[in-house]
Amino acid sequence: MAQLANFRLKGLLLLAIVVFALPLFISNPFHYGLATQIALIAGAVVGLNLLVGFAGQISLGHAGFFGLGAYFSGIMTSNYGWSAVPALLVGAVGVGLIAWVVGRPILRLKGHYLSMATLAVGFIIAIILNNERALTGGPDGMPVPSFDVFGWELSPFNQYSLLGVEISGDLAWYLFAGVVLLVAVWLAQNLIDSPIGRALRSVHGSEVAASVVGVDTAKYKSLVFVISAIYASVMGALYGHFQGFITPSVASFDFSILLITMVVLGGMGSTIGVIIGAVVLELLPQVLADFQEMEMVLFGLILMLTMIFMPKGLLPTAAGFWAKRRAQTAGGKA
Repeated sequence: MAQLANFRLKGLLLLAIVVFALPLFISNPFHYGLATQIALIAGAVVGLNLLVGFAGQISLGHAGFFGLGAYFSGIMTSNYGWSAVPALLVGAVGVGLIAWVVGRPILRLKGHYLSMATLAVGFIIAIILNNERALTGGPDGMPVPSFDVFGWELSPFNQYSLLGVEISGDLAWYLFAGVVLLVAVWLAQNLIDSPIGRALRSVHGSEVAASVVGVDTAKYKSLVFVISAIYASVMGALYGHFQGFITPSVASFDFSILLITMVVLGGMGSTIGVIIGAVVLELLPQVLADFQEMEMVLFGLILMLTMIFMPKGLLPTAAGFWAKRRAQTAGGKA
């Protein structure tokens, strides 16, 4: 266990190095915007991984919670003059309560039935956001003000002074999103190494066996469902403020599938792995854009081949290969 915790710490440190070193290699506002978007979506995926990768519970409607966080913060700051931080926090609490109320009954289900139930939750949220035009703007969406903290406005169009160095608003947003992602990963890793994390892993292994040894499976499944929903809500709110405009697509079925695919592709149960999955799935469309009408065909082919030859996900497969090579090298030397 101590060795695993040490491995997670190294992963967090490596992620921090990547986050803070990346500005040395990019300066284009488009690239900063893409990196910021990846960081915020990756934060939501880290929360979803707690539910899927560690507790073994599927969710095909998780984008609904992402969308609720984005719209609640957008509505409260646009229409009611709230500051962004209180709107984000109250929205996260509200989404957590909704997840608890919804999760108690649906998490009693298993397999395909659980998938269908979470899918229905996502559809209901998306339909509400589409139909409540007076609040959400309907399918046309709504503008969202810049993110502000105690009167300090975070906007891509501003200039800031950081430790005496002038930086652009694009870089400021990226650094802020990067720090938020690091905090999200740190919190997730602490949860994983706690008694709650051990209970979740036991639920994933066998709910019957976990119940026999005294684990309240219903309690822990509901708890991780709420935590993952709060992750999605917070990241959704920040995403809305960063983009400056949101539509119901942030709560769509397509986005839910994208989130779950990031978890599976990167490696379920691997916090750093799912971040890699988010990076790959966000960057692939940019890389394949030059192929025009073949873009989606190549995109699907790459995902299919990855799952065939790397079924455990990108990072776990790579780590297993590296461990095997080290063992072979050590055996050869012996």
